[in-house]
Amino acid sequence: MSVSHGARSTWRATGVALRAMIVATLVLGVGYTLVVTGVGQLALNGQANGSTVQDAAGRTIGSILIAQPFTDKQGKPLPQYFQERPSAGAYAGTASGGSNLGPTNPDLVKQIRERKAAVAALEGVPVSEVPADAVTASASGLDPAISPAYAAIQVHRVAEARGMTDAAVRALVARYTTGRDLGFLGEPRVNVLQLNLALDAAGR
Repeated sequence: MSVSHGARSTWRATGVALRAMIVATLVLGVGYTLVVTGVGQLALNGQANGSTVQDAAGRTIGSILIAQPFTDKQGKPLPQYFQERPSAGAYAGTASGGSNLGPTNPDLVKQIRERKAAVAALEGVPVSEVPADAVTASASGLDPAISPAYAAIQVHRVAEARGMTDAAVRALVARYTTGRDLGFLGEPRVNVLQLNLALDAAGR
């Protein structure tokens, strides 16, 4: 008699546990996901869908969150566009990451020296005026923004290539410069993709 009662108690407990699991799965696994997805689509549609950017024809060409190269087929910088930071993963999302080379690593030191020389030659400025973010990759290798200092040394090249005045290009840089988050976190930055699209929209 006691064995039969114990078996019924076990089955009853098992049934309660299974029902609880099913309810929790439906509420937390399905219901919660649908609610969060719905709120994201309604209130934060752009962010929820990857902060994608479209060109004038409505084609998705990238995301304001991910860097992409503005180079020709040979990998040379296109003079009419602002350039991104270097990428250890060649701007590939699947290869996101840094070089893992320490600051005293000879290979990294050589890379930085060569990049400084290349940037200085491209922008027509002394090597001493090349900012750090122009020659060092971010931790992700996909940082979509550059410093105002790096943008500043690119203004004349871009203006000349597009037949614009330096002042006009500088005004666009200012428009796409974001200050520190909450006024004190991080550093001011310029979103390169948005800036280059604005230049294209200017029709020059």
